[in-house]
Amino acid sequence: MTKVLVLGGGFAGIEAAIYLRKNDLDVTLVSDRDYFYIYPISIWIPTGGATREEVSIPLDKLAMAHGFTLIVDPVTQFEAQAKRAVLQSGRILEGYDYIVVALGQDKIQHPGMENTLSICGKPEEATMLHERLNALMQKEQGKIAIGFGGNPKDTSAVRGGPAFEVLFNMDTLLKKRGLREHFTLTFFAPMEKPGAKMGEKALVMMDKMFKMYNIQTKIGSKITHFDADGISFEDGVKLDSDLTMFISAGTGHGILASSGMPLSDTGFVVTNEYNEVEGFDGIYAIGDSALLMGPDWRAKQGHVAEVMARNTAYNIFQRTQNIDSRLSYMDHLNILCVMDTGNGAAFVYRDDRGGKMIPLPWIGHWMKKGWGWYCKNSKLGKIPRIPGM
Repeated sequence: MTKVLVLGGGFAGIEAAIYLRKNDLDVTLVSDRDYFYIYPISIWIPTGGATREEVSIPLDKLAMAHGFTLIVDPVTQFEAQAKRAVLQSGRILEGYDYIVVALGQDKIQHPGMENTLSICGKPEEATMLHERLNALMQKEQGKIAIGFGGNPKDTSAVRGGPAFEVLFNMDTLLKKRGLREHFTLTFFAPMEKPGAKMGEKALVMMDKMFKMYNIQTKIGSKITHFDADGISFEDGVKLDSDLTMFISAGTGHGILASSGMPLSDTGFVVTNEYNEVEGFDGIYAIGDSALLMGPDWRAKQGHVAEVMARNTAYNIFQRTQNIDSRLSYMDHLNILCVMDTGNGAAFVYRDDRGGKMIPLPWIGHWMKKGWGWYCKNSKLGKIPRIPGM
């Protein structure tokens, strides 16, 4: 039986393992943690609307449901040409016909980042944000700064949506507690038009939302460093903050630097549109590990990673059957999200024809809650998958 090794237990890796197993291939998945963390719904952890356990699925349950072999042991070295992976325990994995690299990405490091917490970093940080916010609310006053950074060399590796969601959710919570007027909420980012990928109409609506929610902004100046009491910018301004949440832009996973695979200037694996690493037979890279081709507005998102994963599973199976048929992810590039505010949401969509942002009052919040339930149960095979989701 054809043996496939999947490196990574995030959206891309899990989806690849599930769909490879649908084709009855022998699949082994390696992850650095024993659970699949659903980042899109972790945005409720800081405000107490969810716990880490509620936004996670134990990987052993997924392995049992779909029949893949699970190894929980961080990858410390990967040699693409030899098709060999070395794990933290010293275990060596080799002898696989195909390897799917889905290790995710690292974050660009800024001076003083230890003074920040991220909703897109280690899952533990979301819980720490909750604890820090609770401590501030007990004092009944504070200054909160939430923002994200950029990667000028690869704009696809910037995640801004979760920053907006946590910001609006905190606003909603503080209003419910009757504390909003005692707190200053500030959004910050180094670019002139943060969120420009969503399109001009969305930018106009975001500006209106900031004003409506009384959220201050500090944009258009490079971040020089973070301190325990705030953020300093290149223009000489220091933004005071009692609690700083910062989503740093992505860069290539450090392990891939010595893999021998072709990498972009920012360290992402260069593939063709079928996610094949050309010149390395049987090696594929998907999700955040791969360089995302496409228009300037393209963005690394979970649904794009899953398209890559499903296509890769299809392409590998077709190869095992000696069938010359491959699927490309290029026709599926778009930006798609439901931006939650705690008491509503906004539907955001962008493709080559432009972008739109549609307000969804209270129902939008419950739509996102419903998607979280669907994500967990469909991945466990308890309910049918909706095509394309």
